[in-house]
Amino acid sequence: MKLTMRKKLLLSHLLLVFVMGGVLYGWLSTKLGEFMVEETRAGLLSEARLARLTSTREIRELRRDAPAMATAIGRETRARVTFISQRGEVLGDSDVKPGELKELENHLGRPEVQQALKSGQGSSIRYSATLMTPMLYVALPFHDSGGEDGVLRLALPLSSLQKTRSSLNAILFISLATALFISLILSYILSNLTSRSLRTMAKIAAQIGNGEFGRRVPVMGRDEVGELAVVMNDMAARIEGELKSIAAEKNRLDTILRGMGEGVMVTDSRGVITLVNPAFRTLFDLREDVERKPLIDITRHPSLHEAFKKLIETKTERVEEFILPLNGGKTVLTHWVPLLEKEILLGVVAVFHDISDLKRLEKIRRDFVANVSHELRTPVTVIKGYAETLLDGVLSTDPEKAVVFLEKIHRHAGRLASLIGDLLILSELESGVSTPEASPVAIGPVVDHVCALLEEKALSKKISIIQPGSRETVEVLADRAKLEQVLVNLLDNAIKYTQENGTITISSAETEGMVTIAVSDTGIGIPDKELPRIFERFYRVDAARSREQGGTGLGLAIVKHIVQLYGGTISVESRPGRGSTFSITLKKPGEN
Repeated sequence: MKLTMRKKLLLSHLLLVFVMGGVLYGWLSTKLGEFMVEETRAGLLSEARLARLTSTREIRELRRDAPAMATAIGRETRARVTFISQRGEVLGDSDVKPGELKELENHLGRPEVQQALKSGQGSSIRYSATLMTPMLYVALPFHDSGGEDGVLRLALPLSSLQKTRSSLNAILFISLATALFISLILSYILSNLTSRSLRTMAKIAAQIGNGEFGRRVPVMGRDEVGELAVVMNDMAARIEGELKSIAAEKNRLDTILRGMGEGVMVTDSRGVITLVNPAFRTLFDLREDVERKPLIDITRHPSLHEAFKKLIETKTERVEEFILPLNGGKTVLTHWVPLLEKEILLGVVAVFHDISDLKRLEKIRRDFVANVSHELRTPVTVIKGYAETLLDGVLSTDPEKAVVFLEKIHRHAGRLASLIGDLLILSELESGVSTPEASPVAIGPVVDHVCALLEEKALSKKISIIQPGSRETVEVLADRAKLEQVLVNLLDNAIKYTQENGTITISSAETEGMVTIAVSDTGIGIPDKELPRIFERFYRVDAARSREQGGTGLGLAIVKHIVQLYGGTISVESRPGRGSTFSITLKKPGEN
């Protein structure tokens, strides 16, 4: 059974009263008994002195008058009166017939008789075998008128004293029981009053423990309970402040973790995950809750677990790079940090950096450098070779051949200039240094101008360029020069990869706030596996044919960047042998 503070106080009060009452009862009972005995002894001694005075005058001969005197005195004092000689013989006894006196034992050895003979007064309490009851004896030396010495003894049975003592004990017990009952009531009241503030403090402490940190304990006084209330209020205020600080810090930490692009994982020393951020879930494509689960249940990548084991063994930071076989493969750089406290490993923090884009960009950079070097090396080598031949004397010895060499130098120099120009344009678009402001542009005149520019090239291959519908009123939000550059690149590519007598169609269509311009041809088409890379720099489906026709491999990359520059999109659909369709979608004027 749970003991409340009120019950404890009540029981402590009752125990205190009970102990004190018991001690008081025992002490009073003992002292009252001793007092009654002493008072009885003093009264009996007074009666004995009066009886001795009377007997001294009345008794002439002790042996003859003692029985009658003992009977007379006993009748008046209601005590047992005994006359004893100096030799201990009982000469008279108020409770024994004269004829039976000789049968009594010698009383010289009785304590009260010995004391009386020695000190002039004696008393004792003992059990009387004659009367079979406890007796109080007092004795005084005695001299009769004839000069014979003896001892006068008075005895009083203690049975009446015991009854009186029992009555007093009963009265005392009733008084103490009444006091105990009153104490019970007072203790209940006092314990309620005393524990009320404690109960209030316990209730408010429980509310504070449940999160109601604004509650405060009322301070009712300046005693210990009041001091405790002040301490509790101060403690609650500090806890409230600390929890607010912890909550704010946790919110900041959660915000930081949610905002981090890197995945973060925290585990204990056994590899059980205690914390992950959203980036980690995205990186490992996790849908369910992973906290309190072992790392091996989340991923079974051997490199990851090997790095974790090495960190546990060495307790030093590690940096590992591995490829996750998710979504086509992700290159991940991990930074492992042990959580140590006095050389004891408490857990592990791992930060996962998805460097797939960096790796891809690095590969693009290497490919770009290799492609640029390759594209530049060919015309430079040709120009250098023919120039050296001319310098060796061909210019003067064989003018006709020198003219051929100069034409080739001129053609390759033009190709080199075209490549450098495209690289500069692409670099300018990617850097965003100069972005022409977009304005409404009617696509009809632009398409007509582009077709006119490439009409001769198309006629040389007997290719028909079809422009269905009227586009005079259709406008897009772009820069006219950039839009012309886009269409020139798309139409030029269509002419290059369309066989003689083929057809190219330039069409447009309006949708919700957008305009789509499509350039379709009946050329050789593009294999499906090549379509994802068709807009990469220097990427060619047929590299030999592209170089033969003078292409740089940058045209479609430039087109993609220009379209994206004005918030548009570009796509391609193609089937090998049946042609391709390149579609660009741009915003209409007035659309955000």
